[in-house]
Amino acid sequence: MAANTYDASKIKVLEGLEGVRKRPAMYIGSTGKTGLHHLIYEVVDNSVDEALAGHCKKIKVILNKDGSVTVEDDGRGIPIEKHPVYKIPAVEVALTKLHAGGKFDKDSYKISGGLHGVGISVVNALSKKLIANIKKDGKIYSQEYSKGNTKTKLKVIGKTSETGTDVTFWPDDEIFSTVDFDYKVLETRFREITFLNAGLKISLEDKIKDKKFEFFASGGLMEFVKWINKSKEVYHKPIYFKKEISGTVLEIAIQYNNGYQDNIFGFVNTINTIEGGTHVSGFKTALTRVINDYGKSKGTLKNGNLSGDDVREGLTAIVSVKIPDPQFEGQTKTKLGNSEVKGFVDSAVTSALSEFFEENPTIANKIVSKVSEAAKARLAAKKARELVRRKNVFSLGGLPGKLADCSNKKADNTEIYIVEGLSAAGTAKDARNKEIQAILPLKGKILNVEKANPIKVLSSEEITNMITAVGTGVGDQFNLERLRYNKIVIMCDADVDGEHIKTLLLTFFFRFMPELIKNGNVYVALPPLYRIRKKKDYYVYSDAELKRTMERLNTTNITRFKGLGEMGSQQLWDTTMNPNTRKIKKIYIEDAVEADRVFAMLMGDDVQGRKEFIQENAKEAELDV
Repeated sequence: MAANTYDASKIKVLEGLEGVRKRPAMYIGSTGKTGLHHLIYEVVDNSVDEALAGHCKKIKVILNKDGSVTVEDDGRGIPIEKHPVYKIPAVEVALTKLHAGGKFDKDSYKISGGLHGVGISVVNALSKKLIANIKKDGKIYSQEYSKGNTKTKLKVIGKTSETGTDVTFWPDDEIFSTVDFDYKVLETRFREITFLNAGLKISLEDKIKDKKFEFFASGGLMEFVKWINKSKEVYHKPIYFKKEISGTVLEIAIQYNNGYQDNIFGFVNTINTIEGGTHVSGFKTALTRVINDYGKSKGTLKNGNLSGDDVREGLTAIVSVKIPDPQFEGQTKTKLGNSEVKGFVDSAVTSALSEFFEENPTIANKIVSKVSEAAKARLAAKKARELVRRKNVFSLGGLPGKLADCSNKKADNTEIYIVEGLSAAGTAKDARNKEIQAILPLKGKILNVEKANPIKVLSSEEITNMITAVGTGVGDQFNLERLRYNKIVIMCDADVDGEHIKTLLLTFFFRFMPELIKNGNVYVALPPLYRIRKKKDYYVYSDAELKRTMERLNTTNITRFKGLGEMGSQQLWDTTMNPNTRKIKKIYIEDAVEADRVFAMLMGDDVQGRKEFIQENAKEAELDV
């Protein structure tokens, strides 16, 4: 039979969890750092579901010295009785069958985040070893697994008066590019979970770094908005309300600050729906209507209707719904699709917020006054955006005169380097591959957009040059399809000033073009700190690497690069701009809530908060290449 014959013998059936090991990214997003942490979230989500059902008060997460992770809860414990169909313990079914779990049975879990029934079995499949211990009926049961397969029978290993489940797993280093967990990433997620479930305790312990913290928020969402607005000047205490109907629970917390951005974070059964959905749409519609109606009824709003953008300026809001049967768009669960939720949220917010405004006229008038000013500023900012769009219409292609563009016009293959300083930009122009690399020089430090009015931002020559060169526009004119380059690379000196300029530029992209970061278009170049010369040149990127390289080469002839402009064009190409040899860092927004808080604190007016943050994180700083 010919080798290329396509017949029944070519159809392969992957038994058990083989499919997960074959295509892990389909189930956990990636086999890198993000997917690794997703393993912990899947196990923790099961414990959170027990908390949502009213059976769990405390969850412990321990990063063990041997690289394993233990997740322990005080819930009811995974069932251990024999399954009526598979004739093996129910815990074994949950851990070895892909679509198996209590989430499909509405009597077991009326509200749940893990609805696809793939969670803990996927963790099992991608772990070289997993041990499940269940405390139930006065006994401790234990069973061991490896790479999705059962290794031992379920056995009793002790007695106990407690109930609960603890799972310890060792991620498979044949699957993951890294098996080192990041305490900070976990800290952010667990803090969110406790904010969203008032009264639930989650402790996180890192036995390698000897760190431990317990997350607990008795105030729930009210504490959440205060946490996000910690570095901002606020107009009032958080507004909070909770409504329940037909098993659906809505919680909302609102607080306005003196900033220009809006931050509305939506959650469904504690899952962060970063793309929003019907719950967020219902909230936005009701908020706009209530503020307009109140302003008109009190005679404080005289110049027509306020837009949604107006009423959301400076707003921080958490919209959390817990519903029995959420319909998410895709496995990633980033957008809620239930159409009935929009009407429920709209109605509940309209009723509760109208009542609050009538009972608290001082706060209501402050909000109406703020958003009215926002409306005036919006019109001015719109004119400024139009000017940006029309800027340089007489220069070639409407592009900034300072831009040294590349010859290739296909965005997929091109990149733009944003370079501070004429000297550095001059070297970069000589060094670049003119076909695919464009250079845009910046003159000094750009405006700190965290503190500046949008009108002032859009009147800045350096910023309008960037917007024009990138091509997408900003605000309501943003269009990703008009992006002129696949990579936007920030290239600054490797010193304190360079770090500051880099932070200013990242703040601009985060606040005015966040879609570019989400789409993976924004990068930071990593120029070397030192050159070591011994027969040939060695470039190093950190003090630790310098020490290691000097010891290895047994030499001390070292050049410290003070700035990009000090390098020759060939050096800059070899170390920083050659796509085949350079080191470059892609910028991610791993968690929008934490990113907003950190940017506001680092670039805002909270000097003490900034000082504490730097002191706390200085030793933790590391290069992610």
